[in-house]
Amino acid sequence: MKLILNEEQQFLKDTAKSFATEKTPVNHFRSLRDSNDHLLWDKEIWQEMVNLGWSGILIPEEFGGSNFGVAGISSIMQECGKTLTPSPLFATAVLGAFAITQFGSQAQKEELLPKIVSGEITTALAIDESSHHNPAKTEFSATSKDNDYVLSGKKIFVVDGSSADILIVLARTSGNSGEETGLTLFIVESDADGVDTIKLSMADSRNYANIIFNDVTVSSERILGSPESGGETVESILDIGRIAMSAEMLGNAEAAFELTLDYLKQRKQFGVLIGTFQALQHRAAEMFCELELTKSSVIAAMHGADENSNELQRLASLAKTISGETLHLVSNEAIQMHGGIGVTDEYDVGFYLKRARVAEQIFGSSKFHSERYANLTGF
Repeated sequence: MKLILNEEQQFLKDTAKSFATEKTPVNHFRSLRDSNDHLLWDKEIWQEMVNLGWSGILIPEEFGGSNFGVAGISSIMQECGKTLTPSPLFATAVLGAFAITQFGSQAQKEELLPKIVSGEITTALAIDESSHHNPAKTEFSATSKDNDYVLSGKKIFVVDGSSADILIVLARTSGNSGEETGLTLFIVESDADGVDTIKLSMADSRNYANIIFNDVTVSSERILGSPESGGETVESILDIGRIAMSAEMLGNAEAAFELTLDYLKQRKQFGVLIGTFQALQHRAAEMFCELELTKSSVIAAMHGADENSNELQRLASLAKTISGETLHLVSNEAIQMHGGIGVTDEYDVGFYLKRARVAEQIFGSSKFHSERYANLTGF
């Protein structure tokens, strides 16, 4: 497996870098936060991303997409992560697009995929029910009634949940909490009767929601994939999401590291640049080495997904574990080396610490994935 990008993937990465630098620098994120924007992402910016074809990266050409693969969308995520670009890219162009492309019926694909490509709709994946990520512990119920299902329960920490038009919801149709069997995925309109969305205020100032379903009636035709096979299906979707999120976290860490290096070259203490202090040089060298290791693990996971590797689950957990640990280290060191000003709102570096603490938890922390990796490996 080559740990490099091909020409098309590198082109996407370069395009994303130019776009993020010019259109969505950190000041763009800051302005959305300060304006108390209810979406916490800009519709015009999102439409520009759509026009570039990013919403259709994982969607086949027959539905208007480009089918450039996980490596393509992850490369874009990495560059957007460097400037903390807020958008529905992850929840819609990664999670929603992959889920419907891979597991949707022909009718579902024909109905929804062109709308994702055009930017007409956004999606969100509603999985977690507690602060500890574990899809098998789903208690959210879906009860069969004639040709319909009645959904009841609560989903928490839904990424882009407060703005999504379409919700992909994991529900238990049989069995008990903790069992990986008996789970089914449903496609639910966010404005359906009985759906109550509660917007969350998180440290990283992004779009999240808790969503309550009060006896929401959904047709059996809105089942995504096969009934009772949602456990395996959702893990496939989550692994692609974990890889893309790992790429974004790598971008977060790279940007925080560059900000810190610049500061070490400018800040003087005792009449000399602090970058000349050997102790700080050692700490910077450690961050550099960890970033290089993270790049390798993320690229391996990207290519593993596109090559349908038998090791995809392990590669996804490895990438999420290492990117989480690296971002945690780099964001901490960035604040420490900046000193007290690092946590002031005037400096951008503090945003990366806040983003790190939230991103680390999305679809499983490093602890969750190190344990998953060990279990998959047979330890």
